Amino acid sequence: MSQGTQLHWQRAVVKSRRAAADEIAEIVLAGERPLFTEPGAHIDVRIAPDMVRSYSVVEGAVDGSWVKIGVRRSPTSRGGSRFMHALEPGDHLEVTSPLQNFPLRVGAPRYVLLAGGVGITAIHSMARVLKRLGADYQLIFVGRSRPAMAFLDELHREHGPRLRLSVDDEGDVLDVKGLLGQVDHSTEFYMCGPIRLMDAVRRAWIERELPMPNLRYETFGNSGWFDPEEFELRIRGSERHTVVSPDESILEALERVGVEAMYDCRKGECGLCVVKAEQLNGVIDHRDVFFSEAEKSTDTKLCVCVSRVASCANSAGAGAEDSASTRATLTLDFP
Repeated sequence: MSQGTQLHWQRAVVKSRRAAADEIAEIVLAGERPLFTEPGAHIDVRIAPDMVRSYSVVEGAVDGSWVKIGVRRSPTSRGGSRFMHALEPGDHLEVTSPLQNFPLRVGAPRYVLLAGGVGITAIHSMARVLKRLGADYQLIFVGRSRPAMAFLDELHREHGPRLRLSVDDEGDVLDVKGLLGQVDHSTEFYMCGPIRLMDAVRRAWIERELPMPNLRYETFGNSGWFDPEEFELRIRGSERHTVVSPDESILEALERVGVEAMYDCRKGECGLCVVKAEQLNGVIDHRDVFFSEAEKSTDTKLCVCVSRVASCANSAGAGAEDSASTRATLTLDFP
């Protein structure tokens, strides 16, 4: 099977790393070639020969001499975020040039930008451009607590009254339907955050019959409905099988055991990596934005780049010991 778009890699050096918030590192990288970027772009970073992670570009130098990314450390990390948080100035790694799957369209009458948690890394540069252009925009930042929300001070300085915070531990839970009640058919809405937040927005957007082309989003695959857990993965008609770790995607596990799968975005958006679930012991934790709600409810296929499997114990809220004794299993049927 063919793989995704060929990427051009280059070496980069870490210029600085600092804490941007609790468990979020701000990392500045300089490439051996210019890293020209634009709002909504991301870069891919090679963590290991068989492990690639994508990170949104928070901002970049006009001359391409550096880019800044933000990385949240996952509590279950066995590779990606743990590796990134251990970087020190002077360390080298491989990166792509900035890639664009989440472009900002300039010229709309009004904008609403919604960021949840580390999703602010994708939204930050958009807000900055809209301010510079004198656009009519509102920036909404949702987080569990202020210490966990990155770049708060500079966001306050730059956007003033256009910035609205929704902080869970302060009792200010975002009213999604109320927010969309203020959106008209000419407003463009950009969002990046946990799957639960984006799903709520999409449902409310559809209910209001707002134009779907005006709803634009960026996903990150580590936000799901269930806590990530290990599960057994098998291939129908093959003796190859493995255990997928909590910090590994199904696609990465397939690559690790030598099974070629088609893919492109690695973010659950394009649908190229869809595979049929032949047998399932557990529930599919759909972390994509490709399938409709009706398609997800059947649990017959999944995007292997981001979606996972959860045990029935996990989905029922059982403890870790119960989950371990009822490990989920998934058998994929490749064409």
